Amino acid sequence: MKTLKILTVAVVGAIAIAVVSGMLETHERTNLFAERPVPNENKKQSPAKEKTAVLVGYHIGDAATDFSLKNIDGEKVSLKNYDDAKGFMVIFTCNHCPYSVAYEDRIIALDKKYKNLGYPVIAINPNNPDEYPSDSYDAMKVRAKQKGFTFPYLVDTDQNIFPQYGATKTPHVFLLKKEGDQNIVKYIGAIDDNYHDENAVKNNYLENALQSLIRGEEIAVTTSPAIGCRIK
Repeated sequence: MKTLKILTVAVVGAIAIAVVSGMLETHERTNLFAERPVPNENKKQSPAKEKTAVLVGYHIGDAATDFSLKNIDGEKVSLKNYDDAKGFMVIFTCNHCPYSVAYEDRIIALDKKYKNLGYPVIAINPNNPDEYPSDSYDAMKVRAKQKGFTFPYLVDTDQNIFPQYGATKTPHVFLLKKEGDQNIVKYIGAIDDNYHDENAVKNNYLENALQSLIRGEEIAVTTSPAIGCRIK
């Protein structure tokens, strides 16, 4: 009888120890989940992503500041170099993006038609070549020669200009008009409303805006969504 009591006490004690141990393990597991770190909390962003995060950009009526960027011929280009210009078609574009490629011939045509009227194209590649090797400076020179670009094709090496303008896609257009010693933003957005088929375009946003400036009229549509590849 005495032996039975001893065994009973031992079993009860073992059960109690097991229960307590289980509670402690559960508590520890709960704390493990509670202390889970936030994913990517300390991950360093690439310069382009950091710039995009704080990107503000120009609005209609803002004065765009000048820049000095390297052209594919190795020379630096600034808006102030164009003494006879009445304004500019500043177009952020690149090599790799299918949207940009689809618009290349249209951009060349716009430059040929309007630079003699005072509104030349200034093309700027804003992409990081580490992200898109086909957007490297050397690749830009090759592409410009292949297509016969009639305009400067500049590289935003430090990626400082596209966030200043507020460009988010390629292509992204900023139409500027010279007013005194300032370049005033008059139109922001897409070239037209159909990148896939030029013959199916219904709204030539950029050209309509240019025509209005040349005639001295108010621009009916001053902004449109830029459709293209994300700048990276």
